[in-house]
Amino acid sequence: MARRVLLVTGGGRGIGAAVARLAAARGYNLCLTFLGDAARAEKTAAVAREAGARALALRADVADPAARERCFAAVDAEFGGRLDALVNNAGITGPVGRLADTPDAVWETVMRTNVLGLAACSREAVRRMSTAKGGNGGAIVNVSSRASELGGAGEWIHYAASKGAVDTFTVGLAKEVAAEGIRVNAVNPGLIDTELHAAAGMPDRVARGAANVPMGRGGTAEEVAEAVLWLLSDAAGYVTGACLPVGGGR
Repeated sequence: MARRVLLVTGGGRGIGAAVARLAAARGYNLCLTFLGDAARAEKTAAVAREAGARALALRADVADPAARERCFAAVDAEFGGRLDALVNNAGITGPVGRLADTPDAVWETVMRTNVLGLAACSREAVRRMSTAKGGNGGAIVNVSSRASELGGAGEWIHYAASKGAVDTFTVGLAKEVAAEGIRVNAVNPGLIDTELHAAAGMPDRVARGAANVPMGRGGTAEEVAEAVLWLLSDAAGYVTGACLPVGGGR
């Protein structure tokens, strides 16, 4: 059987890179997008190729309509128009701060990437996957956050609010395209040990927060990737509209 084709946005590092590596090992060809570190993205793509995958790394900002268009055109060209799965992982937290100290520009930037960019990428995927449009069906997994329920108070409620929108979008789109061969789900990671915390100016956040996690530790990007790959797989064939917590009980 030909390898399925997966697009992972924000696939150069962290959870996205872990998803890309695991997907390649489990039989996917893939395209991963990145925004900053080209060398790291290419390293992730190289690991995927070592696992037998065809892998394409593209610099693309999901918040930029022209960049999204180039990305999907490149996927079409590389894989003959085939797209079986999308993982919407690209996202930003914005700076740490209370609402009273957070300007409109932060909200606009976070929402443009985390909500509008995710929705637009999903739209392009649906156009290619939908059996009503001549596609073969497929699966979409959105990387949300436990912050959507916990709220992010005192740190980044702008980020938490954007992930709440992702959860609602996931449920709505799942219902909209269920009869068109497309499953749509989300994973909601909790306190995961990635570079996100240091980038937000809190490099010790996982260590500080571990005491509040029932399992007593932060999670790993690889543990989130396992949940993502399960939701993409045929083993989750009757699962759609789910927002799966991956947070150690928190």
